[in-house]
Amino acid sequence: MSDFILQFSPVTQALIATLFTWAVTGAGASLVFFTRTINQKFMDATLGFAAGVMIAASFWSLLSPGIEMAETLGQIPWLSAVIGFMGGGIFMRLIDNFLPHLHPGLAMDKKEGVKTSWQRSTLLVLAITLHNIPEGLAVGVAFGAVGAGLPSATLGGAIALAIGIGIQNFPEGTAVAMPLRREGMSKGKSFFMGQASGIVEPIAGVIGAIFVMKMQNILPYALCFAAGAMIFVVVEELIPESQKKHENIDTVTMATMVGFSIMMILDVALG
Repeated sequence: MSDFILQFSPVTQALIATLFTWAVTGAGASLVFFTRTINQKFMDATLGFAAGVMIAASFWSLLSPGIEMAETLGQIPWLSAVIGFMGGGIFMRLIDNFLPHLHPGLAMDKKEGVKTSWQRSTLLVLAITLHNIPEGLAVGVAFGAVGAGLPSATLGGAIALAIGIGIQNFPEGTAVAMPLRREGMSKGKSFFMGQASGIVEPIAGVIGAIFVMKMQNILPYALCFAAGAMIFVVVEELIPESQKKHENIDTVTMATMVGFSIMMILDVALG
């Protein structure tokens, strides 16, 4: 796989990787063609699994390499990490505050962001799109870092991150498409809306790769920024959504640990 990827520029590599993560979102959404409902315990577990993957990716693929890069570039490692990490969280908080969206399973009076008359389906898609912005950005920044030639950035690590993000995108596509199907939307339209939530990943990935390749000094900040944005999503969205039913908390916790372990294995083995 790495030999195939090496044929392309870092920006193209980021595009290919994020097209893969988008495709997995579509695969998750495609479950609407086979069933109208999914067991809630299973859905909660998959969201917990996704949270574990994102937590592990935030450290192993983003924060740790970002700190190493800061040292290589002569920066103050802890300062670069804190500025980037908190910047990512603040950025996501601002988007969360202003972008109209509705989390799966909630009534319309629970929608967030500025007031709008947009339909429920659009608001559900935008909720998952919020998750996908930092994910696409993280993959793009990782491939851009490899292109910049810094020793702490490896192609294997970038590929591992893309695989991990792809794996956890599956339940996110399902989380959009399935509620729409249950509400009576057609299979085709439910699938379309579910996969549409992932379209932002290739866009964010390409932007991230281009940005860091042109401004190498900001690479440590960019990696930590992506980590902060991902942790915000985990704490703000994934963990609370996965633990709404108290009786499923033990299952969700173990699923989170499994997700963390798999992402850690991917990053250590490939990175």
